[in-house]
Amino acid sequence: MADDGGGGGDEHLVQITVGGAGQGKVDPPEKRLNRFVRAVVLIERVGNALGTLAFTWATVVLLGGYASKLHSDDDFSFGTILILLEAARMFTRDKNSLDYQLFFNTRGAFRPLGWSGLTVIACFCGVLKIIWKKHRIASMVLLLSPIFVRSLSEVSPGVWDPMRRAVSLWVLVATIGNRCFRIISKQEFWRQVIINMCMIAALGMLVYMFDVHEHEPSTMIIIEVCALVIVSFGNLQIPAAVVRVILALSGLILLQHGGSEPEYDELLDGLKNIGATLKLFYGMVLVQGIFYAVACMLEFFSFIPRKSLIHRVGFNQWGMKSVNMYYAYASEKCKQGGVLAPKRISLSTFAMDSVKSDFCLEKSDSTNNHLYGIQVVHNFLQSELTKAQLLSKLATSTKTMARIIRMLDWTSPKDTAIRLYAAKVMVELAKNLRVGTIPGTMQLVSALLDTDRRLQRGNPLLDTDNEHGERQDPVLNTEDNREVADKQLQTQGQLRDTENVPETESRSAQEVSIREQNSCALRCWQRISEFWSIPDEELLTDHDLLPVLAMSIIDSLAGCGRDNCVEISKVDDLLPKIIRFTRFRSDTVNNEAQQKIMLKSSLKVLQRLTSIGGKIGITLRSKISEDPFLLSNLAEILGNNKSSQESRKLVVGILRNMAIDEKTRQEIGRIEMIITKLMQAFLNAEGTRSTNADPLSRKVAGQALAMLTTECVQNCLVLMKEPEFIKKLKPMILIHDGTYIYVAASLLRNVCLHARSKLRDSDLKELSRTLREVWERIMDAEGAELEILIGLSSQICEVNPEDFTRGLGNGQIKQRFLKKLIVTLNANMKPSTHCPGVRRVIVEQFIHLMEYNSGYADWLSEIGMTAALLMVEQTLSKVEDYRLFLGDEGFMKYNMPLSNLVAIAKKLMGCDCVMAQAQEIRD
Repeated sequence: MADDGGGGGDEHLVQITVGGAGQGKVDPPEKRLNRFVRAVVLIERVGNALGTLAFTWATVVLLGGYASKLHSDDDFSFGTILILLEAARMFTRDKNSLDYQLFFNTRGAFRPLGWSGLTVIACFCGVLKIIWKKHRIASMVLLLSPIFVRSLSEVSPGVWDPMRRAVSLWVLVATIGNRCFRIISKQEFWRQVIINMCMIAALGMLVYMFDVHEHEPSTMIIIEVCALVIVSFGNLQIPAAVVRVILALSGLILLQHGGSEPEYDELLDGLKNIGATLKLFYGMVLVQGIFYAVACMLEFFSFIPRKSLIHRVGFNQWGMKSVNMYYAYASEKCKQGGVLAPKRISLSTFAMDSVKSDFCLEKSDSTNNHLYGIQVVHNFLQSELTKAQLLSKLATSTKTMARIIRMLDWTSPKDTAIRLYAAKVMVELAKNLRVGTIPGTMQLVSALLDTDRRLQRGNPLLDTDNEHGERQDPVLNTEDNREVADKQLQTQGQLRDTENVPETESRSAQEVSIREQNSCALRCWQRISEFWSIPDEELLTDHDLLPVLAMSIIDSLAGCGRDNCVEISKVDDLLPKIIRFTRFRSDTVNNEAQQKIMLKSSLKVLQRLTSIGGKIGITLRSKISEDPFLLSNLAEILGNNKSSQESRKLVVGILRNMAIDEKTRQEIGRIEMIITKLMQAFLNAEGTRSTNADPLSRKVAGQALAMLTTECVQNCLVLMKEPEFIKKLKPMILIHDGTYIYVAASLLRNVCLHARSKLRDSDLKELSRTLREVWERIMDAEGAELEILIGLSSQICEVNPEDFTRGLGNGQIKQRFLKKLIVTLNANMKPSTHCPGVRRVIVEQFIHLMEYNSGYADWLSEIGMTAALLMVEQTLSKVEDYRLFLGDEGFMKYNMPLSNLVAIAKKLMGCDCVMAQAQEIRD
């Protein structure tokens, strides 16, 4: 196991954003169990206090003042035994806590017998019975396997008859148990009940197994009962309490009714206060023993609050062990410090202490503590009721956070489960975590992607034979993933067994259920069964593969803040590892389901990383686009009919985000199949209103095409290869639901701008038919949508000015349209990153109108165009030189500055008119 690095965690401040501050206070699920523990510990501590007081009283007062006067056979013997017993308890408590737990601890004073305890008693009683019958050699036979029954049957019946009966008994019990295991293998509660009943039946059969005398059965029953009592003791606390009570009662009775000698009463009367001293001593010991007995009896019923906690929290089989460890943890915490001192004990604190510490409770080792602790942390993070509380505690515990992160590097086979649950916990923590303060976090997350141990074919010019034999590549031959496969096979086998149940048996069970559903007894029994039953452990799925979890962690971290993205970009081999999983048919994975999950996970991460804004986004997209395998892998996913719709949607989103960079747009355009597949996804050959199409996927495909065709003549020419491309886009403009109108408008604008030579007369007519709808939408649009629509209107005016001006005419549409442009121009004197080019497209629209018909200059001057242009000239901004912004970074810079466009517009309107308007503005 690698070094956990827990000690170094205190040097850094872990930043976790804690949500849910507005939620009401919720009682912790372990509140009832904590109350129970405090009650038991309080009773035990009161008993300890009385014991200490009695010990002091006896040594200082009783033995110190009356030692020579005590009766040697009664009071002196009783006092000596009790003092030695209390001294042993006090010594082990103060000097050796493990010895104290073994001999004098209330917790564990009783233990359930179960199969093993009953087996020991049965073996003991069987051996005792055979020895009793003077067949001493037969005592060994009882422990032999039933496979020797056949050989034993050949021995003389007169000698071996008792042995054969004993072996036959074990054969019967084994047969019944085996049969019951097959029937109820899925019911833990009933399995335990039946196997214990089998052993109890075996004990009962031992009483009457041989020919017996008159009092022999009762003697054997007494022996079995005594054995049951003795085996049920977990330590010496109960026997010691019984000794205290018996000796104290004997001493009090002796004081009350006199001793065995006549001089006893005279002795007590002759010494002042010795009687009261003895009564006080015996009274304290008696009360101490009673308190211990009460505490042990209460502790015996601790399974009730423990089971209740398991059901409240939703734990499964491993949760039972965790709760048992928490019970021991809470008991130890309550015993520390003063009786009335506040104890902050919680299940989440226990989990954190288990994760970060190497403390041991009872026989559990540190590995189990780490495993149960990280499992409890994972369980709490799955519930909204406990998640906020745990996150607030983790935010103040740098050592715990550092240990969880270091667990990602625990590659020892015994720590496989710990590493897996640590990764699952990190998936949740990564949503609110800043990893920059914990050096090495991203390197450990990256290491989760290196989990395959299969041979990889190398280059014969570079690899030697030894290197070829040792080289290994990614994902699924590790021990933890083989365990996943094994558990999945077990689940499939159980399902097949269930399916093979005869139909008649199923009908019979249903009939019985119907007849008994109104039975009160049955309902009560079902409740008891539900209380005792514990859900089986959830089988690991393909989503629990370490590479999948690693990519989920990276995705959450990238969405948490740009600082995390900086840390991601610093890991040199991280992005190539993620891109490696984008192969649709990977040689590193045999399981098709696992391949699909890892493919989708890698695509999801890449979509997240390529959508990051700012300078760090530029860095990430540059590193991703430099990978030589990425575009071919994405093209393969788009072109494969077996790839899922969700995977294709993620691929399209990645292409859209990467197309922001001009060089990448050109590289994508070289793979013409990508453009073709995007067109098919967006245009949808079955019709624009097809119910088989995913509107969101189509929209993303259209966005990708719009980005790819921006300032890229090559990609626009590829679009025009599609038959009737303009005609297929026109309905998206005319349909009033507005799902694809802005994407389609952007595509039409780009085609008009960069593929004007490919537009046919029919295409120009289709564009003209969309004008009225575009103008109407311009009247109501705002922001980025308005910029897109005006940009389309401007380009249609440039490629087909005659139809444009004819449609605009001299009527109401012309007046409303031009006034809307002027008002928008004046309203956007302070450009924003949301729509940086709205003033640019308006100026372009005016230029195209005036270039085609100079009469528009006078008309525009009348409605305030000159003054608006002067204001634009005085409020120019670098923001308007870019088409879009991600964060604070601009992308797709225009070739011509806005100032040049304003100068052209002013020139078209006439200088004299411009000067006159400027004077009006100054006045």
